[in-house]
Amino acid sequence: MSNFTNQEEKKYNKWIVVLSIVIPLVVVAMFGIKIPNVEPLTFLPPIYASINGLTALILIIAIWAIKNKKAILHERLMKTAIICSVLFLIMYVAYHMTSDSTKFGGEGIVMYVYYFILITHILLSIVVIPFVLITYVRAITKNFERHKKIARITFPLWLYVAVSGVVIYIMISPYYS
Repeated sequence: MSNFTNQEEKKYNKWIVVLSIVIPLVVVAMFGIKIPNVEPLTFLPPIYASINGLTALILIIAIWAIKNKKAILHERLMKTAIICSVLFLIMYVAYHMTSDSTKFGGEGIVMYVYYFILITHILLSIVVIPFVLITYVRAITKNFERHKKIARITFPLWLYVAVSGVVIYIMISPYYS
């Protein structure tokens, strides 16, 4: 790796650290804020769950694209996946700032499965943020060898978060009021 590429990557490191800390903290803080006198945005959960599903599909197609040497398509798909994740996050926070959280009503083994998926989804959605950012920076700085190495970790984490988000929605949707 050239020294230039390394220095170019380092420019982004502060932003990666800041965003990796600030995004989860802002999301948690927003959960404690309810916007008064606003109609609950109850229409959002199926939309943001669909965006999670779309993100998963985009990630799979992007992997196919790069394995088939379609780098420009891969790049466009990955940028689209990032935009989808940001849109998901905005809608998710907007929903929770206007609506009460829905309680899961399942019992028995289904309840344990739901909470396992939910907890791993939440934890990995926090963990994946710096991975996505680092992977993206390595791509835009054209450090493709290091990009490939971290992408092998980022891809399954991000795919799990996207797919598990859909599964959580499907499992909790009967309990929305």
